[in-house]
Amino acid sequence: MPYVTTVERAGIEKGYRQGEADLLLWLIENKFGADSAEALRERIEAADSDTLRRWSVRILTADTPDALLQ
Repeated sequence: MPYVTTVERAGIEKGYRQGEADLLLWLIENKFGADSAEALRERIEAADSDTLRRWSVRILTADTPDALLQ
């Protein structure tokens, strides 16, 4: 197994987080519409992985975009 530097690890984690944010935005767009996804984009892209995962679970039961991010 090759050695992964701290910088590489940070890049990998950033890539995972971006993928999680992209998926959540796609789910929001499909459930609530493109306007909702765009309105929430900045907040979602700034969130950490744990928060993104929590919001991703909430989308299953959220009735509004506001309920999703509480």
